[in-house]
Amino acid sequence: MVDVRNVDVVVVGLGVGGEEVGGRLAAAGLDVVGVEHQLVGGECPYWGCIPTKMMVRAGSALAEARRIPELAGTSTVTPDWAPVASRIREQATDDWNDKVAVDRFTNKGGHFVRGTATVTGPGRVRVGEQEFSAARGVVIATGTTAFIPPIDGLAGTPYWTNRQAVETTTLPDSLVILGGGAIGCEFAQVFARFGVQVTIIEGSARILAMEEPESSEVATAVLTADGVTVRTGVHATRVAHSGGFEIALDDGSTVTGEKLLVATGRSARLTDLGLETLGLDPAARFLGTDDRMRAADQLWAVGDVTGNGAFTHMAMYEADIAVRDILGQGGPAADYRALPRVTFLDPEIGAVGQTEKQARDAGLDVRVGQVPLSGTSRGFVHGPGNEGFIKVIAADGRLVGATTAGPAGGEMIGALAVAVHAEVPLSTLASQIWAYPTFHRGIGDALKTLA
Repeated sequence: MVDVRNVDVVVVGLGVGGEEVGGRLAAAGLDVVGVEHQLVGGECPYWGCIPTKMMVRAGSALAEARRIPELAGTSTVTPDWAPVASRIREQATDDWNDKVAVDRFTNKGGHFVRGTATVTGPGRVRVGEQEFSAARGVVIATGTTAFIPPIDGLAGTPYWTNRQAVETTTLPDSLVILGGGAIGCEFAQVFARFGVQVTIIEGSARILAMEEPESSEVATAVLTADGVTVRTGVHATRVAHSGGFEIALDDGSTVTGEKLLVATGRSARLTDLGLETLGLDPAARFLGTDDRMRAADQLWAVGDVTGNGAFTHMAMYEADIAVRDILGQGGPAADYRALPRVTFLDPEIGAVGQTEKQARDAGLDVRVGQVPLSGTSRGFVHGPGNEGFIKVIAADGRLVGATTAGPAGGEMIGALAVAVHAEVPLSTLASQIWAYPTFHRGIGDALKTLA
């Protein structure tokens, strides 16, 4: 017989967004049950943002050491993956143990349940032999999983996803990466800088296809300089594994590698959740919501599962909206016009809002301004490693998008995100005082070139 417990809210999935929702509601005095079948904290702290940026930091340190002869003397660099793997295991993930995260949630008053949840009706969730009836409702925050394309021969091979790539304690001699998006490019540069022979296979005409063409050009150039082979406009048609991997491409060629990393996107975790009991399609690509993160009556969704951007900052943003809605606090609704994103290459590629193409496709009267970072005062001083540019997209007297590529690209985009979000008039930006000699001063230079 199923035991039914009455609570206020059930949060299904305790990744970044779910943990934020559950923890804040519990701290506000609600009776909250949080359900997680893997690790509390989700993808970001164990296989995503945190460990991968440790990897990026290590690769960038090697690259910077190799630039010493152009700047300050001589250097000898000997890559060693062991310190990177140790730092990920000991500092980032606690050897993939979530006790700290579980305690963080329960110390706020939440009740934690380890298991797989199934929605059985409005406000009702079953976990094993326990069923919860949530008076206020249910929050879905199940995140995404790596999308594995249906390539002939791929299933059953020991391919890597981002998880195996992060967990590895030894590096292969060679690596083929399917996918030239942010994840694939970041892993490619890191492993290449540690001596791995890396090949990227990307079906689109360019890597980082969702960003500005100039971003793709910079990324291709720096990856090539690091020894990465970039193949675009081709698709894998067959995968074979026997000691190593052999990937057949649709142009008739083949690529081989000791390991294969699949980085072809993410899929929302919606199947087997019981969403059909609420009249929702469990086969949908994402779980759609309104601007208060409501997906149905007594149902909210936050984070990657909503399809609004697979970013930790997006999960936190949507969690805040859902919490305020559940508590009846009101406040701003969801607004995605100024969504910032960063590809953590060297150089970093930051972006916010619309690309030039998106703005033109929207029918806006677009003006574009752009400067190469090497032509700015700080870029000149920086010297080796100063690849990049600043590009601003304007319409109707304000910025609607921007890209900042360079050694501090992810930091520079912050100022432009504020400008897009707050709809700061171009006349106001034009009169701003930009510190000298900084990378962000290039924003003022780009604004002057608006045509």
